[in-house]
Amino acid sequence: MVRGKTQMKRIENPTSRQVTFSKRRNGLLKKAFELSVLCDAEVALIVFSPRGKLYEFASASCRLNSHTTSIKKLVVRLARYVTPKSIYIIKGSTSEDVTSALTPLKKTIERYRTYTKENIGNKTVQQDIEQVKADADGLAKKLEALETYKRKLLGEKLDECSIEELHSLEVKLERSLISIRGRKTKLLEEQVAKLREKEMKLRKDNEELREKCKNQPPLSAPLTVRAEDENPDRNINTTNDNMDVETELFIGLPGRSRSSGGAAEDSQAMPHS
Repeated sequence: MVRGKTQMKRIENPTSRQVTFSKRRNGLLKKAFELSVLCDAEVALIVFSPRGKLYEFASASCRLNSHTTSIKKLVVRLARYVTPKSIYIIKGSTSEDVTSALTPLKKTIERYRTYTKENIGNKTVQQDIEQVKADADGLAKKLEALETYKRKLLGEKLDECSIEELHSLEVKLERSLISIRGRKTKLLEEQVAKLREKEMKLRKDNEELREKCKNQPPLSAPLTVRAEDENPDRNINTTNDNMDVETELFIGLPGRSRSSGGAAEDSQAMPHS
């Protein structure tokens, strides 16, 4: 069955027009890709849909850094080199037709520039917001994972851990203990070394003080005269006065006073009446 020839005019049915646009657009993109690969040509394709949506294509040689940048460069290059001589001339076309073809091409270029400026600004802000949200979600997940791991290291929530996980935690804790003990030993050794240096310094200072004391002459003791030494006779008299010796003999219990003993003797000596 031979397919009928399609008339080159605008399709009035919107649905049919959209379907035809999608099919022809895909075919055009395919042809542009084949042209760029087979012929090693720099190809830039700009298509605006009936609804105003942009479709673009750039050859592989132009997409080394950025697709948008390569399209922009080609558009600038196209706007610079668009002349009546560079327009594809159909058989039977006049110079007026060529000149009239430049106007819509330039309008398309300007439309593309305006469209890309607006969308790049909107996309940049939206992409930044989405990137910040993604980063926040990623940081929240990492924080949650760290909290869970910290609790496991502290011995909490170990019910869900398998034998392999418990063994891994044990190995990590042993390594941590080895590192902690090594650091503690190093600090203690440094502290001991500082104390030894301080001890050596003190000993050195003590030796220097001893040498200074040996070299100095002995100090003479001052003569001090006590009051008792000035009056030796007075001292002897005072000592004799303080000495109270009893030479009398009395009968009775020890410790009784002299007066009581004398009174008892007098009572015994008195005759009975």
